[in-house]
Amino acid sequence: MTPPVEGEPGRGPGVILRGREFSAVIFDLDGVITDTAAVHRRAWAAVFDEFLARHHPEQPEFGEQDYLTYVDGKNRADGVRSFLDSRSITLPETTAEDEPAAESVAALAERKDRLFHEFLDAEGPHPIAPTVDLIRRLRSAGVPVAVVSASRNAATVLSRAGVAVDVRVDGIDADRLGLPGKPDPALFLEAARRLRLDPADAVVVEDAESGVAAATNGGFGQVVGIATAGHASALERSGADVVVPDVVALTWSTQSGVERRRGPDRTQGG
Repeated sequence: MTPPVEGEPGRGPGVILRGREFSAVIFDLDGVITDTAAVHRRAWAAVFDEFLARHHPEQPEFGEQDYLTYVDGKNRADGVRSFLDSRSITLPETTAEDEPAAESVAALAERKDRLFHEFLDAEGPHPIAPTVDLIRRLRSAGVPVAVVSASRNAATVLSRAGVAVDVRVDGIDADRLGLPGKPDPALFLEAARRLRLDPADAVVVEDAESGVAAATNGGFGQVVGIATAGHASALERSGADVVVPDVVALTWSTQSGVERRRGPDRTQGG
């Protein structure tokens, strides 16, 4: 067991991860704290498959790799643009008032958000138990925790999942402050600013290639990639310092002791 450590003056309690002490931990939301990544993926698939069937029937359906490469971790409009560009499809940003049936980036993004809410209302967000347990233990030890998400629904998802954090930066903040989405580091840097610390003093936990790249580009002290089977190498290429299947694969040490406990499967609620 790693021995307890005292926080440096002016910094408060810290957390030791892989032999280094950090002042805070910043988590992505979908696929890290809750399993809503699966809900997002289903909503995207429904929207894109309908669009392709109607307008580009020669194109293959939207698949898992499309989600991970072009959509995961990005705001809705950027996700639409990225996927359509991968298929060499161009749409206008918005639909003209005199052409309400025409397709646009905004129309597809709005359709996806509507479906996401329908699925979420029907199923609810399912907390990923080991991550939620780690967040509660870190906060109990006095270690600040932030959530960074491109989603405009982050506050709703956190509330319904029963997860409290110290700082939240989400898609609503991005729109209000004019912050570009991942892989630009702006959202993570805003979280660091609100936490009043240098990015090098924080750990980022992410499961999306765009999010890992954003944290790496922002100069954060440790970037942890949470990988599903077959996705580890992509997160490593995006800049992750370490890639693990879930947070309990690492040892997190605080003044309160070792914050590591083998919990239930990461897709189950807690």
